[in-house]
Amino acid sequence: MADPKSNAASHSEAVDLRGGRLCLDLANTMDPRLGDHPQDNLTSYGDLVAWGQRTGVLTTEHADALSDLAGRRPGEAATVLARAKDLRETIYRVFSATAAGRTPAAPDLVELRTAYVTAVERADLRQGGDAFRWEWTNAPAALDRPLWPVAYSAIDLLTSPDLARVKECPGVGDCGWLFIDATKNRSRHWCSMDGCGSRAKMRRHYARKRAAQSGSKTGTSRSSDFAIRTTGVP
Repeated sequence: MADPKSNAASHSEAVDLRGGRLCLDLANTMDPRLGDHPQDNLTSYGDLVAWGQRTGVLTTEHADALSDLAGRRPGEAATVLARAKDLRETIYRVFSATAAGRTPAAPDLVELRTAYVTAVERADLRQGGDAFRWEWTNAPAALDRPLWPVAYSAIDLLTSPDLARVKECPGVGDCGWLFIDATKNRSRHWCSMDGCGSRAKMRRHYARKRAAQSGSKTGTSRSSDFAIRTTGVP
């Protein structure tokens, strides 16, 4: 019998982390985001745990503890997974709106605020160097633990100057992934150049090639018509 933890880890490894912020990486677990047949990479609570471990939200110790807890409380784990997906969709709607210059819907902002308050209530404020940060290292085992740093990340980004750098990829196949454009002149257009950017370049190349071929055929046809019309003319 296959190990469900191994299957979840393999599923999680298929998800690219290109968002630049934890909250955007969660939003991008739907691929393509706007396509006709999107793939949901969070199909089980194990997927959520594996994703959290891969992004650094969970240590191996925390991931193992949550997996064991989920095995004992499958109904609660299913509820948390549904909450994770709701949070994911809320994050997508909010930052898709800001990327397009629109104001996010008020209910979505309320949902993010509520998730943020829950996260902070379970966090410790710790000093690291010259700054302080929220940490959940000593928080008791709770199935919704992977969601706390995500909710914090969403509000942190929403209230940051980096909000103006959030973009939505228009890639081939209706990608719709969200990412931070960290370039100096804010020229990044795609979630990745080796993915959507490369496919878009290829499409433009073939479009130009077809246009050139069409123009060549049209020119040949016009030359033939002229020859026909002028046949017999001295």
